Amino acid sequence: MEYLILILIGLFAAALGSLVGIGGGVIIVPLLIFFGIDNDFISNVTPQSAVGTSSMVLIFIGLSALMSYGRSNQVDRKNGFLFMMGIIPGALAGAYLSSLFTTDSFKLYFGLFLILLSLILIVRDRIKPLSLFQDERYVRPHVDNMGNVYHYGFPPYIAIIGSFVAGMTAGLFGIGGGAIMTPMMLILFRMPASIAIGTSMLLVFFGALSSATGHLLQNNVNFLHALFLVPSAFVGAKIGVFLNQKFDSDTVVAVLRTVLLLLGIYMIIQSFL
Repeated sequence: MEYLILILIGLFAAALGSLVGIGGGVIIVPLLIFFGIDNDFISNVTPQSAVGTSSMVLIFIGLSALMSYGRSNQVDRKNGFLFMMGIIPGALAGAYLSSLFTTDSFKLYFGLFLILLSLILIVRDRIKPLSLFQDERYVRPHVDNMGNVYHYGFPPYIAIIGSFVAGMTAGLFGIGGGAIMTPMMLILFRMPASIAIGTSMLLVFFGALSSATGHLLQNNVNFLHALFLVPSAFVGAKIGVFLNQKFDSDTVVAVLRTVLLLLGIYMIIQSFL
């Protein structure tokens, strides 16, 4: 039963995460805590092992989705390199800071983060992209998978600072960074959704790689759990990319933000019990 639950978690989290460009860690971590710490269906789960193991799994989710999005020209590689300069050190720093969490404090802060993320997903499509950070000196054309040409550009230091913050959340909570970077790219950097989601998976891969490295050095990765999560997550990520390219994702995003809101409320309540 334990291994079946792990397989289902990997499939579900990766498919949903790849579909909307957030990686899947925001689903993996709370489900590991729910089935492991709260209900004891999965053995040997701590907040740190949930985060570390999630980071390890997200390497493969990010790689799987990145390969697919890259083939369809949905990855902005030039700006992605700038984002990597921030997300890699941010994720390493976050991985070490995560050791400060107790079980209750982790549930509280992660629950608050999930609620914040749910609210971001609610307003994401209602807030018009801001021109505040657009700079004509850096504007370049980019052609998406449908042949549409977009023009956008922003100062490199803004990209690095923003991605560093996203990297910190990746290391702290095992989410890969996509949950923060996708809305940031859409709203602040005015990137079209198809390119933002594809580029986000590039950052999920490198954010997770950096976060997992930090957690490996602290022995926070449960390799037995990863053994079942990784293959199912790799397949799930392919399913998510396929659905992204075939269907409108608005309904899925609506379901995701509701799930995140409920998970956040649940974890906050559990932190006080």
